[in-house]
Amino acid sequence: MGLMQRILGGPQTIAAAGEAVSDVAEIFHANETRAMELSAEAHRAALDAHGDEFQYGRSGLFDRVINGINRMPRPFLALGTIGLFVFAMVDPEAFSSRMVGLNAVPEPLWWLLGAIVSFYFGAREMHYFRTPNGGRLPRMRPRELAEDATETAADPNPALERWFREQRDSEEGGD
Repeated sequence: MGLMQRILGGPQTIAAAGEAVSDVAEIFHANETRAMELSAEAHRAALDAHGDEFQYGRSGLFDRVINGINRMPRPFLALGTIGLFVFAMVDPEAFSSRMVGLNAVPEPLWWLLGAIVSFYFGAREMHYFRTPNGGRLPRMRPRELAEDATETAADPNPALERWFREQRDSEEGGD
């Protein structure tokens, strides 16, 4: 029989003592994992609330024109490449003379064009990679997240707590 078992008792007593030490430690040093989780949840809720502002907004003429222009490069590149093949078959001499002209373009200009095209398509891919579901984040419950955050905050906000209490009371009274 070990020394700890003689002093504290069985395994349940040792586990309870460990949990008590952990709880006491959290009083002096906040649970960083929980703080990070709350921060991430609050950030998601803020992004969701921000996205809701634009959910039903009508865009103006300028926005519609710019959105239309932003959609043009991919179809132009695809159709332009097919058009080059058609042009090469229809008029091979004119196609050859234009390709000789392209051969005269300096190499740094090709690098610049490659960088522009790569950044354009790379930025689009990164946008969709970062924001799945068409740019919409999953719905969060901001009130519950904020209530949970105020319960664990080191410096509670009395006005916010009173507002949450009033909201809760009005919901309970309205049902």
